[in-house]
Amino acid sequence: MSANTISVFGLGGLNEIGKNMYAIEYNDNIFVIDCGNKFPDENFLGIDLIIPDITYLLENKDKVKALIITHGHEDHIGATPYFLKKLNVPVYATRFTLGLVELKLKEHKILRETELIEVNPDSNLEFDQISVSFFKVSHSIPDCLGIVFKTPEGNIVHTGDFKFDLTPANDRKSDIHKMAEIGKEGVLLLLSESTNAERPGLTPSEQMVGEHVIEAFTKAKGKVIISTFASNIHRVQQIVDAAKRTNRKLVLLGRSMLNVVDVAMQHGYLDVPDGMLIEQDQINEFAPENVTILCTGSQGEPLAALSRLSTGNFRGVEVLPGDTVIFAAGPIPGNEKNVSKIVNNLFSLGAKVVYGSESSKGLHVSGHGYQEDLKLMLTFMQPKYFIPIHGEYRMLHQHCLLAESIGVAKENTFIIDNGDVVDIESTIARQTRKIPAGNTYVDGIGIDDVGEIVLRDRKKLSEDGMLVIVLTMSKTEKKLISAPDTISRGFVYMRESEQLIEDVNNLITRTVMGQQKSNENSWGAIKQDIRKSVGKYIFNQTKKKPMILPIIIEV
Repeated sequence: MSANTISVFGLGGLNEIGKNMYAIEYNDNIFVIDCGNKFPDENFLGIDLIIPDITYLLENKDKVKALIITHGHEDHIGATPYFLKKLNVPVYATRFTLGLVELKLKEHKILRETELIEVNPDSNLEFDQISVSFFKVSHSIPDCLGIVFKTPEGNIVHTGDFKFDLTPANDRKSDIHKMAEIGKEGVLLLLSESTNAERPGLTPSEQMVGEHVIEAFTKAKGKVIISTFASNIHRVQQIVDAAKRTNRKLVLLGRSMLNVVDVAMQHGYLDVPDGMLIEQDQINEFAPENVTILCTGSQGEPLAALSRLSTGNFRGVEVLPGDTVIFAAGPIPGNEKNVSKIVNNLFSLGAKVVYGSESSKGLHVSGHGYQEDLKLMLTFMQPKYFIPIHGEYRMLHQHCLLAESIGVAKENTFIIDNGDVVDIESTIARQTRKIPAGNTYVDGIGIDDVGEIVLRDRKKLSEDGMLVIVLTMSKTEKKLISAPDTISRGFVYMRESEQLIEDVNNLITRTVMGQQKSNENSWGAIKQDIRKSVGKYIFNQTKKKPMILPIIIEV
């Protein structure tokens, strides 16, 4: 690999949805694009966040010149504080995105040490041998950018998340003229998002949603409780407009909703009439038909505001019979079960609930481009090489087929996984090597202290529980001084399993005595033999495999 090779790789967002992080490397320059997190499912017991493994970047920290963020969604900014604690490089992003990043940096107490640099679609950044420019794209959050890296070997384009909406809610259209100019100049490699690569047609317009929101508000008799992504400021503005049209006050519930709306109002991205916002303790001062509650929890998060409302656990706020609850966001794959549970709870409270197919037809549209949007981007850019990003394997595969349909050679498309590197030398691209990549788990304030082994132990404990075996033994003679004491936690109820526990204790005694006869009486050997013999016996008796933890007390 020569000094003038362009290397492109992802540390997140390839063959997965979430924790987006990509990088462009050229000579002594590495530019990191996005720094997102992913929320764990039920298999990641006790884990709060999943963020990218940045081992390779730390090994090459002197080369890392900047973190450039395309937009402010959690899967693109959520890992930023953890990244900056290890690699304190300048952060480039638009005004609204920086406002959201600042909230996170304040929470982690590193705002003062971080260099935040505002960019816009007309910005040009000059680095050693590389210049970086931007173009405006439409998405479900304000101030979204695509990025162009101009290198001596050719131009690399990263689209960010996008769709083509000719009637966006905020009238900020994608800059298709600039995209066409970038394509005419020549694109060596395009990295383009793939979330909706399986969905035919064009993404519906946000304007349609605004009309249906007003219609739903007009028909509602009691309170309107509406949940959406806090970051979807376009949708929030539509809700504000509908509340104004129907003479309703607006209450915000949920920490992220309060924070994001505050940032949007401060930076001029959200227009809320004076006197419309009220506190939650003022709700009962108004008739139900004059109140709208905008809250978090559209994805069924157990601790979010809507979930707590559905179970009657939100102090001072109730869902009453006749209230209308609207899900103004489609469930992300994997969240359907949690959303369904909340919907059932809301119906049991007597509310009218608008969700699922009814919601998706009029009260939510995706912020990610469908097939025709993706083909339009490919047509504008006309890349020589193409890497689909931000999607699961089937989405990446479908996106490659779309690229081929507009003229990209099949051998010039690369479906890669996190850590796979595409090297471009003398305008020839190859994928032949890998770098370290994977997941880093955030557990409370701990990072890197939970790995696959700890997660495996947690899973084992959650499924079959554990047995703690306490042995009091002579330090010199290595003999049992008293009978073993076996304690069950999450395995069996001790009072109802006295015979099983007694049999286990007898087996332990025989096992220790057998060790003494064979002279293999180190503490480690004794513990290992107990785990093996007790584990085998318990499985034969119960078909369970609890974690077995022998503890030896030397006397």
